[in-house]
Amino acid sequence: MKFIKQFLIILGFSYLGEVMKLILPLPIPASIYGMALLFAALLMGIIKYTDVKETGIFLIEIMPVMFIPAGVGLLTSWENLKPILLPVCIITVVTIVTVMLSTGWVSQRIIRKTGKKDE
Repeated sequence: MKFIKQFLIILGFSYLGEVMKLILPLPIPASIYGMALLFAALLMGIIKYTDVKETGIFLIEIMPVMFIPAGVGLLTSWENLKPILLPVCIITVVTIVTVMLSTGWVSQRIIRKTGKKDE
């Protein structure tokens, strides 16, 4: 029952994200709204970390499996992707490098600000 409760909490916030997507005319995916709401609820203490911990860990562990349908979808769209392959590859590489650099920079700033260092 614990896992069902945790999953329903996460699912509820996902549903709230879908509702927000319908209400707000911004180009933000519903899943982002849901994650932001769950994060806010965790920060404000409305939801305790232990209320979603195990199910959250499980969902993160199975995340790679969720990319298989997207990969198969790319294979079935090969004819459409073939003419624009070079620009897509360049954009992908630039995006990956940008995300890695910005994540590293933000992490370093947070570590320096809090004074915590892993030794």
